[in-house]
Amino acid sequence: MNPLEGKTVLITGGTAGIGRACAEAMLAAGAEGVVINGRSRERGERALAAIGRFPGARISLALGDMAQVADAQAVVDAAVEKLGRIDILLNSTGTNDFPAPLHDIAIEDVPGIIQRCLLAQLLSCRAVLPHMREANTGCIINIASDAAKIPTPGESVIGAAMAGIVMFTRALAVEGKRHGIRANVLTPSIVGGTEFYQRLMADPFAGRLFGKAEQKAELGLVNMTDLAEIAVFLASPAASKMTGQALSVTGGISAL
Repeated sequence: MNPLEGKTVLITGGTAGIGRACAEAMLAAGAEGVVINGRSRERGERALAAIGRFPGARISLALGDMAQVADAQAVVDAAVEKLGRIDILLNSTGTNDFPAPLHDIAIEDVPGIIQRCLLAQLLSCRAVLPHMREANTGCIINIASDAAKIPTPGESVIGAAMAGIVMFTRALAVEGKRHGIRANVLTPSIVGGTEFYQRLMADPFAGRLFGKAEQKAELGLVNMTDLAEIAVFLASPAASKMTGQALSVTGGISAL
């Protein structure tokens, strides 16, 4: 079965990690065109080589920092030019900042964390919205984290940004439904198999914090493939009546 047959996809933060896994899963599900976005050309070229095994699919790279207004607009414009339209927007941009108590975060670093976590997803959605409204259809999938729902030591700033993504997505779903636009958000906890996971667990504070949390994942530690398969479901006709939902994918760490 190819539930995404004929669909076109823009994936921000798609050159590595969860974003790249989602790109591969959507191509495997029949997407006819995928544009991946990232900030590094080298990493982007590696990603294109890795996912270029799908014959007939149009796969390309659009470089840019989605937390910057001009870049966000340029990336969306490039995706529309390459694909003709954007049926699915998946935002896998976010922070690689380690958790830290607020009093240990330099005050000048706080705006950057909010910008990387939250602003990139708001801007990409705003840039793509006119195209989806004109088409009277569209699917937006944002990726945040369970820090949006569970107050966690060391995640006061990150949690504030993630909660912003969740509420933004829910409000966007209400605004977009009259134009056939659905918006949902995934909120994983710990995601294994990523480069960031390895660095996170090696950090003294974060390693202790998430090492304890990982013990609660009695259904198994969530990996990139788990999230990618759920993203395909959310983008597929099977989820055509789902919008405004914040889905926790945690392997049992939480049950929210």
